[in-house]
Order: sequence, then C-alpha cells, then structure tokens
Amino acid sequence: MVTRVDSNKARLKRHTRVRGKISGTTECPRLCVYRSLGNIYAQIVDDTKGVTLCSASSTEKDFGSYGGNKAAARKVGEVIAKRAAEKGISDVVFDRGGYIYHGRVQELAEGAREGGLKF
Repeated sequence: MVTRVDSNKARLKRHTRVRGKISGTTECPRLCVYRSLGNIYAQIVDDTKGVTLCSASSTEKDFGSYGGNKAAARKVGEVIAKRAAEKGISDVVFDRGGYIYHGRVQELAEGAREGGLKF
C-alpha cells in the first residue's frame, strides 16, 4: 500500500531544523511567517525575551479581500515593515517557517524589503 507523505509534518521538521540555527535578538529580531490555505501571517519576535514585537496578517479588519494570494502576501509584508519602522526596527532575521521560499512567502519577504526591512 502506498502511503502519502504528510507535508505539514515535513514542514514542521524543516522548521525545527531552521530554528536550531536562527534566533531573534533584541538588536536583530526574527520575522516569522505562517501560511495557511486562505491567509498569511507575519510577526516580529524577540526570542531572548520571548515577546512578539509586532504582527500583521491578512485576517485584520482593514485588510479587505481574500488573503490567500500573492498580492495579499505582499501587502502583509509592507504592513509588517511599516509597523516595525514605527517601533524602530530595521534589521531582522527572516524565518520562512519551513516553507519553500517561493510564491506567497517570497512575496511577503519582498514586500517587507520594499517597506524598509533589511534581511
């Protein structure tokens, strides 16, 4: 019998491997991404203190339309960059969350770079 690979289990395995190598500090926090089927979420985390400094997602009230496409991901990237700039954050470490750097994850990263974040 052919068994199907659990893609989310594989993603979590990749994510724990990546998280062993990167971590956010007070000077350079971590920009982490979570991608669901219909939405995309981003937050900037200081791992030394264990706090979320700012966040943005496609589920917010003022966001508007569908959140599961590239345009929505780019908009979330720009919003997280704007909120980070308000808090005085310019340098971050990008944590793709075990996802492939392609599609919506790549658009979020490019939107954040356009907004002024450096990584």
